[in-house]
Amino acid sequence: MVRIVLGELLMSIFWFEQSEVDVPVANDWLSEKEKLYLDGLRFPKRRDDWRLGRWTAKCSVAASLGLSPTLANLSFIEIWPDPSGAPEVFLAHEPADLTLSLSHRSGKAVCAVGPVDARIGCDLELIEPRHPAFLSDYFDTDEQAVVERTSQDLRALTITLLWSGKESALKAMRLGLRLDTRCLNVSLTDASSSNERNLWLDAYPIRLLPSGSPHQETPVEDWHPFMVMLRSVPAFIGWWRNQDQLVRTTVISHPTFRLPATPP
Repeated sequence: MVRIVLGELLMSIFWFEQSEVDVPVANDWLSEKEKLYLDGLRFPKRRDDWRLGRWTAKCSVAASLGLSPTLANLSFIEIWPDPSGAPEVFLAHEPADLTLSLSHRSGKAVCAVGPVDARIGCDLELIEPRHPAFLSDYFDTDEQAVVERTSQDLRALTITLLWSGKESALKAMRLGLRLDTRCLNVSLTDASSSNERNLWLDAYPIRLLPSGSPHQETPVEDWHPFMVMLRSVPAFIGWWRNQDQLVRTTVISHPTFRLPATPP
């Protein structure tokens, strides 16, 4: 669990991660409605990804509510997309006072759960080479400059991290790629120094480090801070971690951020 103080607001966020081997073979943990939906998925990979995502989300919600992950409790929890496509939590078919973000890649899934009034997002990305056009299409000039200054052996990690930070922010804003991603700037430096007084992490294996640089050699269990700006305005505070060639990011609204009424 991450406990974060943003100004006078005390907020708890649960982060949960699972892999395909953690998902039960039987579907007793799904609700009847979810079983019907699963039966309608034709392709095995789509079915496996959907089951993994739902299992991870349900376990995370149960943990946030203090429920044991029994089959009865998990089948009581449902995850369905809202009109924007973002996942929404239901308890006994009624909307829950929770907000949730979910991501899966390469047989793993991650989920972040927080209060219903929180803006949170999470993402999971595989570190892999990207076409040069990817930078100009999705990164602003400052981010492109960061990539250009990065050594070749760390470039794929840096690009993946910047992209994952954007994805987490877009999920938190519930805008997806309807927003030009070049409006967002992921800053990997000075995130902790300017916001350290606003953050308090307790009872969780996360340590805010002096720098969010992906070039720093630190143990894999450490999470590093970063910040996401929206048109030069601080929008989200985030943390990232790299393990097993998979970058994990999660963000929460900066205490001063107000989502624009319409996409910029």
